[in-house]
Amino acid sequence: MELAFHFSRWLHIVAGFLALLLFWIPIVTKKGGKTHNRIGWIYVYAMTIVSISALYMGIFRIFLDPASDQDRISFSWFLIFISILSGASAWYGIRVLRFKRRQEKHRNVWDLMFPILLLLSGAGISIYGFTIAFPLLQYFPLLGVFLGVTHLLYWLKAPRLKMHWVMEHIAGMLTCCIATITAFTVFGAPKLLQIQSVSTILWFIPTIVIVPLLIGFSNYYKKKYNPPKNRATLER
Repeated sequence: MELAFHFSRWLHIVAGFLALLLFWIPIVTKKGGKTHNRIGWIYVYAMTIVSISALYMGIFRIFLDPASDQDRISFSWFLIFISILSGASAWYGIRVLRFKRRQEKHRNVWDLMFPILLLLSGAGISIYGFTIAFPLLQYFPLLGVFLGVTHLLYWLKAPRLKMHWVMEHIAGMLTCCIATITAFTVFGAPKLLQIQSVSTILWFIPTIVIVPLLIGFSNYYKKKYNPPKNRATLER
């Protein structure tokens, strides 16, 4: 078991650094272009490995490692939530493209399962965070609650906007980027820089920076593909 844990850890580190190096390329390249698609898929594969390995390591530390103390257990719950957040966001970002031509409500079990898991895990881990007074677990998982509800509403309602999948794809993949950078900020950066204590605010910087970027992209494409029918009327 210990050997499997160390293998998963190194696999997680390698895939995490690859995702960290590549995530920005699909953001700045032409949407739908070869570079965007190819690098985007490599990023998704890397994040799939990160998500699965993080889930395994988190479960191992909490339930199978007798040496785990309260700090290790707390960060392991965060690791589990990050794995769910990154996996669910990447899945959502891909699946909205797969069903971009849908005109009715969507009832695929897998597409509903991930948002529900994200919603429930976010709520549960946030409650746990308040019981142990750990700010990272108190507030960061609330992002999962919000996204879980948002994703469910998207699938359970018939689309009303043109090119709706573009906005949703961007939202899913940028959320996955939040998971990538936040995980590095919490786990990777302190070890690389040999820092014992990190300010709590640094853990939330990726969310603070990327969420406005996500909103900006979504609004831009929403206006681009769904302009007001009568601008003259609106301006009066």
